[in-house]
Amino acid sequence: MTLTDLGNPKYIALETFRKNGQGVVTPVWTIEKNGKLYVWTDVDSWKAKRIRNNKKVRVCKSDARGNPQSDWIEAEARILDDPENIEQGARWMASKYGLQFRLAKLAGPLMGLGKNQVILELSSA
Repeated sequence: MTLTDLGNPKYIALETFRKNGQGVVTPVWTIEKNGKLYVWTDVDSWKAKRIRNNKKVRVCKSDARGNPQSDWIEAEARILDDPENIEQGARWMASKYGLQFRLAKLAGPLMGLGKNQVILELSSA
């Protein structure tokens, strides 16, 4: 099974790994483009920090709570932090998630979150 088998789900469960190897599952919004999945997140989020230490991740379709709805797929994550990729990711998220994304993007900085964003690019391992 590859990432393209997931299609373009509303949520995925993203499992990243701590330095001790323990997995941490986080439900996230995602966009599928050209066989890769893209996730919008804060530069200082724990998932981004874990990916900086270990690019290996696992993903599956999930509900909003991260409950798996498909088999897990091994993948590799890359952090895209250049302004062009971040802006493209924001456009993709806004086109898919609409008002929900726009509100989250606006509310984040007001709550001390989301001032600096990155895009996580997930590719089949």
